[in-house]
Amino acid sequence: MAVNTVPFRLEMRGGTQIENVTKIVQDALAGSKLAAGIVTVFVKHTTASMMIIEDEPGIRADTKAFWDRAVPADPAWQHNVRNAGEDNGHSHLRGQLQGPSVTIPFSNGALLLGTWQQIVLVDFDTRARTREVIIQMIGE
Repeated sequence: MAVNTVPFRLEMRGGTQIENVTKIVQDALAGSKLAAGIVTVFVKHTTASMMIIEDEPGIRADTKAFWDRAVPADPAWQHNVRNAGEDNGHSHLRGQLQGPSVTIPFSNGALLLGTWQQIVLVDFDTRARTREVIIQMIGE
């Protein structure tokens, strides 16, 4: 069983920005020469998450609206209150709920995603930053 790890970085704006990373993951898998196994895509931040969605403009808008309703920005979040100058308590909570990673099986060197499934990074933070993502493939 082989393990290949490929890190990459993305410049993100925050504000529930969604960035499609499917091609980056597919390219990393192609470069690994692995035929079958699993790939995990992990973001190294507490205010961002990985998701699998149907990546089209309506779902992007609905995803932002959902998070704005489910976990709204609020200066009363204790993270904001206890950390002077912080305004991203809701960003941390959204990241906790969604989670930092997704795992996808692959076979014959191809991701086994459904027809409409795409891998995306969602940045919940309140400011722009560079996001570090790890692709790790385990297989043979």
